[in-house]
Amino acid sequence: METRFSVGWIPETKLKSILNLVYLLNEERVSMELLQNRLESMIPMGYKCIGVYNEEELIGICGVWELNKLYAGKHLEADNVIISPEYQGKGIGKLMMEFLDEYAVKIGCETAEVNCYIKNEKGKRFWENQGYEALGYHMIKKIQP
Repeated sequence: METRFSVGWIPETKLKSILNLVYLLNEERVSMELLQNRLESMIPMGYKCIGVYNEEELIGICGVWELNKLYAGKHLEADNVIISPEYQGKGIGKLMMEFLDEYAVKIGCETAEVNCYIKNEKGKRFWENQGYEALGYHMIKKIQP
């Protein structure tokens, strides 16, 4: 029996369903409570998420921000991209990116953007295979009260 995956937008009312995968993505270093609080504050800012399902099971996610920046123009930024470990290597990431690219064209985007951790060599290769190229460094600074 062939496994068929379906991909589509996760309704806003069901976005909490992504938290288990996001928790895994963050290597369980960020508490579920904090992830939930952050997600709740991101939704009014325009956060959306693509989900890939194997029947009813959510097996992959790709957060999406629609942005407009001086250097990139109108673009989509993929965020919090993860596929359940047992489904990795089955073309699910490519399926999500095809969905995202089609949507970007539909809404008139000029570019797409993604951040990838420096130590994530497998992720870097994936993004390069999808046509992304390194433009610069994404840097973060922790603000201490």
